[in-house]
Amino acid sequence: MVKKSQKRIVSKLRSISWLSLGLKLALVGLVLLLIMFAYSDAKVRGAFDAKRYAQPAQVYARPLVLASGAILTAYELESELGELGYRSRRLVNEPGTYYRQGDHFSIFLRPFSFADGEREARKIEVDMRATTVGVIRNSLGERITEDQLDPMVIGGVYPGRHEDRLMLSLEEVPQMLVETLVQVEDRHFYRHFGISPRSIARAFLANIKAGRTVQGGSTLTQQLVKNTILSNERSLSRKAKEAIMSILTEMHYSKDRILEAYINEVYLGQEGNRAIHGFGLAARHYFNRPLAELNLAQISMLVGLVKGPSYYDPWRHPERAKNRRNIVMGELAEQGWLTPAQLAAWQKEPLELAKSSALDGVYPAYVDLVRRQLSRDYQSKELQSNGLRIFTPFDPVLQRRAEKATVKSLARLESRKKDLQVAMVVTRVNSGDVVAVIGGKRPRYAGFNRALDALRPIGSLAKPAVFLAALNQPRYYNLLTRVSDEPITIPNANGSLWKPSNYDRKSHGDVALHTALSHSYNLATARLGMDVGLDNVMDMFKRLGIHRPLLEVPSMLLGAAELAPIEVAAMYQTIAADGRYTPLRTIYAITDSEGELLARYPQKPRKVVNPAAVHVLQYAMLETVREGTGKGVYRVLPKDYRVAGKTGTSNDTRDSWFAGFAGDYMAVVWMGTDNNASTGLTGASGALTVWRQFMAEASTEQMPFSQVAGVEYQWVDGESGRLTQSWCDGARYMPFMRGSAPTESGGCAPDGEKMWQWFKGVFD
Repeated sequence: MVKKSQKRIVSKLRSISWLSLGLKLALVGLVLLLIMFAYSDAKVRGAFDAKRYAQPAQVYARPLVLASGAILTAYELESELGELGYRSRRLVNEPGTYYRQGDHFSIFLRPFSFADGEREARKIEVDMRATTVGVIRNSLGERITEDQLDPMVIGGVYPGRHEDRLMLSLEEVPQMLVETLVQVEDRHFYRHFGISPRSIARAFLANIKAGRTVQGGSTLTQQLVKNTILSNERSLSRKAKEAIMSILTEMHYSKDRILEAYINEVYLGQEGNRAIHGFGLAARHYFNRPLAELNLAQISMLVGLVKGPSYYDPWRHPERAKNRRNIVMGELAEQGWLTPAQLAAWQKEPLELAKSSALDGVYPAYVDLVRRQLSRDYQSKELQSNGLRIFTPFDPVLQRRAEKATVKSLARLESRKKDLQVAMVVTRVNSGDVVAVIGGKRPRYAGFNRALDALRPIGSLAKPAVFLAALNQPRYYNLLTRVSDEPITIPNANGSLWKPSNYDRKSHGDVALHTALSHSYNLATARLGMDVGLDNVMDMFKRLGIHRPLLEVPSMLLGAAELAPIEVAAMYQTIAADGRYTPLRTIYAITDSEGELLARYPQKPRKVVNPAAVHVLQYAMLETVREGTGKGVYRVLPKDYRVAGKTGTSNDTRDSWFAGFAGDYMAVVWMGTDNNASTGLTGASGALTVWRQFMAEASTEQMPFSQVAGVEYQWVDGESGRLTQSWCDGARYMPFMRGSAPTESGGCAPDGEKMWQWFKGVFD
């Protein structure tokens, strides 16, 4: 009995110890579970309470202003509407649509939040003339002064992980998308608590029956958790975390909040190294339209992409994408949302994709310049995540004209020299706004940006600074001052000798200042620069806008300085603006993602050179294109169209430059090779051909050249420098800073035609 009793006691003790161990293990498990729940809860709250989504800064072009008399063709207007994703429809009854009938346009403008306020959607009527905008009317048929299209997005500043999205609130999302998405991806979304046992069981049976994974059981909430918090690892532990976090997400947030997050987060494709997230951006990416303007077939295609954005990529696999789209619409029909006839009609619809993604890389050289200027005022994190809206003066019409001029000229020149590259910067003379940039022969390629980074000797483009430094001293120099164009040897600081020569290897004796510049004589320029003083010339470079440190050596007088086209543009912009310097502007306003104005960038020009001296220099630059090295300009431009400019050629014809301006635009063009080999092109035979083609198509205001304070005009003999009569042979009507004009008169041989014009003028 004792032994049996002892056995019972031992057995009880053992059972108690096992129970104790079990309780302890259960307690440990409970603690671990609580820790896991606490950890998961913190992760969920961190993901959705914080400002989770990185919203890249969006860069906008200028809005195309439709004003009566503005230079624009019907073709260019329709091209811009196409780039903005406006649809051509006979019935113009909703934003984002237009109809063209000959030269008449009906346009339903989209709503847009500009830097200076909101613009509601509205309909306008536009009559175009051959090359200008005619009459604009509102929806009531009343004539209005002007209106403008919404600006196009030309690029952005993206986060390090290269995600991009266009954030939408649930109120901005079409109900058609919400219903289609829920029906196809999670039919019981509004009834489950984060996980759906019914969907899991259905998927399990379907996969068993097929012998492979053909169906998933994840809810929209689970997909959101996986995309925002967890990895794509396939394991039971990851699935367990996903289930717990999904339940916690449903506990903390409403169904609408979860659905809105999903719509903005879901991965829907790839553009280069950028991941396309959310339906808002996907609509732009695939269709170049706002989500609200898509039809049922287009929305069904986007919903179909959720299953596999790469596998169903509509550009690479259009048939797969179309079949998947039709399956989505078939599911809608099963629920009674479409009749068989409607389904059949919709399934016959083409995909109607944009020709290519409308997101980025469209104008990379200009966007690169914008990013660099932004970096001065904003941290990269702000630019990559706060959804800033950057408004620029970039003009797509002018950019296309610059690209056209470049392609046309290169096609002709490359038969003589392969591997030519080109860069171009265009500014608006009255504001200093940069309106177009070309960074290479492939303008839409986001590679090395030669407009900003190609540092090349500028050659004779340096000469206007030398001559302006002289003309700014009217006691000693005017356009008729004689300067020797004979060989010169100048010692450098290191003991070496500098021996410049003219391009034609000839010397031309004593020449007038204006002749030396218009014919780009190197020897005369070198002598003039040394007489004026290197320090004065270097100071003039700085005044004109060259901020890069330059060596104060004699060779700088003939353009040994290595500058990028954007830097040369700053210098010539100041000359074109009559001696007023203003930093080149690529941004005029910034707003936050809600449209609240954060910053304006007004231009504040300041006078850096006497306008009278600049006016006299401009005369010599007018002469350069009339009868000097730049006269090839008028093989394309009308003979009576006034422009000014300067050619530039570096040693061994490695670099070809032209810089010049009309009344509206200033443009700098560089042409050369990346390996710095000789091109065989001078400034006149290379870069000038691009410049003149662009100006012929873009410029509508010739250079103004009216009387300026502090300047007097006299009829003089261009060779002797003496005062003369207007009817004399060789007589020129030239500007002089007050007090610097010649006083000696001289006889002259009469010019019959000029004399007749003079008499006619007297009697008229």
